[in-house]
Amino acid sequence: SHWQRQQIQNFLGVPASKLTVLQNAIDPIDIDLVDKPDPKDGINIIYHTTPHRGLELLVPVMDWVEQMLPDINWHLDVYSSFEIYGWKERDNEYKELFEKIKKHPKMTYHGFKPNEEVKEALKKAHIFALPSIWPETSCIALIEAMSAGCICVHSSLAALPETSSNWTLQYD
Repeated sequence: SHWQRQQIQNFLGVPASKLTVLQNAIDPIDIDLVDKPDPKDGINIIYHTTPHRGLELLVPVMDWVEQMLPDINWHLDVYSSFEIYGWKERDNEYKELFEKIKKHPKMTYHGFKPNEEVKEALKKAHIFALPSIWPETSCIALIEAMSAGCICVHSSLAALPETSSNWTLQYD
């Protein structure tokens, strides 16, 4: 990302003329927005990235939503595990959080699933929630969620504004 390039210039002193940005891309998700589930039947929220990117913030926020808006029908699907990188043992520090999600009646923990399965879930999701606390250099999960027609709610940390081209709902 351009944000990452700026960090390399600022902190490592590499001149801009020596740096090139190759931006991320995805195969677009083939979706007919007419086929999205009607949100009147329930709001489908998805988190589909590794847990260290803010999942520990999202779960209590959803508890707060449940408490403040008990009549709102929502469901959070969590596709999250370091297994995607072959680091299954790194999930151990998130065991309690995963258990809390599993026990919550409005949350489903899916762990690691192949990208095709996650893309199918994105087609049914209304909102992609990414309370990112990790300084992303780009975010494939955000790009996929945007491609799937999700309303994307995320922090403005690092390269997320650049990744989303400001087409999302972001907060400082």
